[in-house]
Amino acid sequence: MNKNTAINWNYKHFSELSTLEWYAIAKKRMEVFIMEQDCHYLDLDDKDQEAYHIYALENNEVIAYARLLDKGVSYPQVSIGRVLVVESARGKSLGHLLMDNTMSFSVNTYGKNNIKISAQEHLVRFYEEHGFKVVTEMYLEDDIPHVGMLFQPS
Repeated sequence: MNKNTAINWNYKHFSELSTLEWYAIAKKRMEVFIMEQDCHYLDLDDKDQEAYHIYALENNEVIAYARLLDKGVSYPQVSIGRVLVVESARGKSLGHLLMDNTMSFSVNTYGKNNIKISAQEHLVRFYEEHGFKVVTEMYLEDDIPHVGMLFQPS
């Protein structure tokens, strides 16, 4: 993340994404989740077509991303997933800005609803800072410890 360049936030339903935008998102997800985290799973899970895709661009590169799904797609609640910040932009509060933007967009799109996430266990404190509470025991997802977390708006 360069202080001299502006970050451009985008909020698009899958149907609004151009081919090049979707390619950039999918490529970044594969780089982070499959290559960097060494997880062998099918990232394209047939939920993307029903999702809103929230992402930040810097110099036309995706540097942060989250997927927002309506109730009933992954969980009975609205859900946020595939949250990522590229390695070069980590440690600069971009993840917090991404969550703030995604949660605000969720309220504007779906109203004040509970939001469920599957969080990597080492990120529990990060999500707690956004009002999420742990609601499950630890479980392994792609050999990485995860917990279910829930945000309940006041």
